[in-house]
Amino acid sequence: MTSYEIVGSSLPWSNLSHFLLMLPKETSSEHLIQAAWSLKTRALTEMVYVDEIDVDQEGIAEMTLDENSIAQVARPGTSIRQATARKIEGPSPAVRPVTQSGRPLTGFIRPGTQSGRPGTMEQAIRTPRTASTARPITSASGRHIRLGTASMLTNPDGPFINLSRLNLSKYARSPNLAKTLFEYIFHHENDVKNALELAALATEHAQFKDWWWKVQLGKCYYRLGLFREAENQFKSALVHQDMVDTLLYLGKVYVRMDQPLTALSLFKQGLDRFPKEVILLCAVARIHEEMNNLTSSTEYYKEVLKQDNTHVEAIACIGSSHFYTDQPEIALRYYRRLLQMGVYNCQMFNNLGLCCFYAQQYDMILTSFERALSLAENDEEVADVWYNLGHVAVGIGDLNLAYQCFKLTLANSNDHAEAYNNLAVLEMRKNRFEQARALLQTAASLAPHMYEPHFNFASISDNVGDLQSSYVAAQKSEVAFPDHVETQQLLEKLRQHFAMI
Repeated sequence: MTSYEIVGSSLPWSNLSHFLLMLPKETSSEHLIQAAWSLKTRALTEMVYVDEIDVDQEGIAEMTLDENSIAQVARPGTSIRQATARKIEGPSPAVRPVTQSGRPLTGFIRPGTQSGRPGTMEQAIRTPRTASTARPITSASGRHIRLGTASMLTNPDGPFINLSRLNLSKYARSPNLAKTLFEYIFHHENDVKNALELAALATEHAQFKDWWWKVQLGKCYYRLGLFREAENQFKSALVHQDMVDTLLYLGKVYVRMDQPLTALSLFKQGLDRFPKEVILLCAVARIHEEMNNLTSSTEYYKEVLKQDNTHVEAIACIGSSHFYTDQPEIALRYYRRLLQMGVYNCQMFNNLGLCCFYAQQYDMILTSFERALSLAENDEEVADVWYNLGHVAVGIGDLNLAYQCFKLTLANSNDHAEAYNNLAVLEMRKNRFEQARALLQTAASLAPHMYEPHFNFASISDNVGDLQSSYVAAQKSEVAFPDHVETQQLLEKLRQHFAMI
């Protein structure tokens, strides 16, 4: 059968008559049906296709029931999940607020960091509060559930293919149809079991020499949480065909198994075979950032920009790094570059406003924040903008405006831990200690990884004579930020007092 490619077709996928007319006249009716069936299957797949390499999240079930994370205790510096247990390389929490994975609260953040919002079930597992991202995010389980119902959205009369009636062995013997069918089952129907069965039959029919089917087997095993089996399939695929995508899939497996050093070694070996490959450099930078090796992460992002000077993620992450190392003027250049490239959203103008304020370019501050508010798509984004406006108000000395901004933050997002903490500080200035203590307790419960609520609560308790509560809160502050000098001084003062009793 002669193959054809349709380039730039504006016809709807459901109208196949034009495509059938393009086939040669000697084509049999069976081949005509197969061509039409294959075209519609691919079109339906493209409607819901998600890049499995880039988008990946662990849901609450994966984090709780993953024996790879339960059965081992990681050494410091060898684990992503335990990254906060060791000293952070780069800006300290005193100047760079970080999430559990060490990410800036107002910087450009990728999909793997967005679950765990307070007020959801994810809070039971993850430390809450991360900034909203510039890319649409859902948890892995939620995305797969929606993909599993795609047939109801794309076919009002029911699914295009009744999978329960398919003879998978028959299709496995036809390589071209089998690949199209696999992608439809895997992406459109989200039926991993049937997809795995088809991939296994096709691999056997190909005498275990087709690297593409081994990669698909690895993807199915990965989706099912069988990481060791997925690792074996990806390694076997690399033996037959050395591909960048396969390296990235294998690296994802190691990250999910909490073996970032193995993933780094794999990617660096890949860079030896594919020098200066941007996507591999970016993967290395992400892992370094997850492990709080911020200096190394920035270096790799700079290397990415040497190869691709329009890489949005690298530009944004480098700009964020400069902002939190007290270089807002340089950060402003990176964010303006993103604006010139067409990145036009709430997060972009929010960061521009902050950079303009700290770089003392006051003419653009309010305009940037007004634009950010107009582009905000949800209450969390509005809350972040008002929170940053509150910081601007504190910087210019207008504490009444700051108080109102932080109140508006909580009106849009009542689980904003930073706003609770800053409101408590303003209440302390008004000598309203009880209100301040209540706000700090709320902030500490929402964000136990932040040291500020614990230290502020310890200071207030020390001032009102509640030394036991002060000592407990100061210890929590020390755990969150071991290098905080004022916490150490307060603890030493309390220990001396208790020693004298």
